[in-house]
Amino acid sequence: MDDTDAFDVDTFAAAIEDFNRVYIRIPTREKLPFTTLSVLDTLADRGPARLIELTETEQLTQPGITQLIARLERDGLVLRRRDPSDGRAVIVHLTDAGRQVRRTRHDDRVRHLTPLVRELSPAHQRALAAALPALTRLAQLERER
Repeated sequence: MDDTDAFDVDTFAAAIEDFNRVYIRIPTREKLPFTTLSVLDTLADRGPARLIELTETEQLTQPGITQLIARLERDGLVLRRRDPSDGRAVIVHLTDAGRQVRRTRHDDRVRHLTPLVRELSPAHQRALAAALPALTRLAQLERER
């Protein structure tokens, strides 16, 4: 029996899904569609990306991601540039305005979560703190795939 046998992945996934439903609905000043926020997060986490890479990470069609990126560029949140190594390809970059949207949403979420975390018992707060390295590593493993 290895360590994962003692860990109920199904229960873990259900808890993450439940928390995620709450987390993505935390009121924020920036009222943007999920796909927009997902693209901004991807570009912030991974850096500039080709359109084809964004179709994979965002699970959108080529026409869908092209329309979304055009709208985000029009709104000043991203910038499209030709790939210097392949003039046919486009690389999408996050702008300062796009970074500000992410920062504002993060700040809003922290403001909303702070009083909720304070309502937890000290034992639950310690359990959350203890889980942070494992959750961070889990996200890192998925990004490395």
